[in-house]
Amino acid sequence: MRLLLIWIINAVALLIVPHIVSGIHLRGVGTAFLVAVVLGLINALLRPILVVLTLPVTVLTLGLFILVINALLFQLAAHLLKGFEVSGFWAAFFGSLLYSLISWVLSALVFGERVR
Repeated sequence: MRLLLIWIINAVALLIVPHIVSGIHLRGVGTAFLVAVVLGLINALLRPILVVLTLPVTVLTLGLFILVINALLFQLAAHLLKGFEVSGFWAAFFGSLLYSLISWVLSALVFGERVR
């Protein structure tokens, strides 16, 4: 059940991002759910490998290179799927940053501690 909620939260975040970042276009709700799955798989399979391979650069930039990795993986998802378009690196950079922020906020609202 938790995995399904996370998938929905990520799809909703993807639906919000194109309204804020002009270089990102998403065809519809079904595409958002598909992109959420693909981004989840990319982040689970490729991201750890890239983080380890770029560890020296990441250390030199005090962790900021992780944002570049996120942007490149966001662009990769756009290249793999029709209906999800990212116009360039900066759109991918700000889109991935915003996508992460919105997903985090929505997850905190849904799964956060409740006052008793």
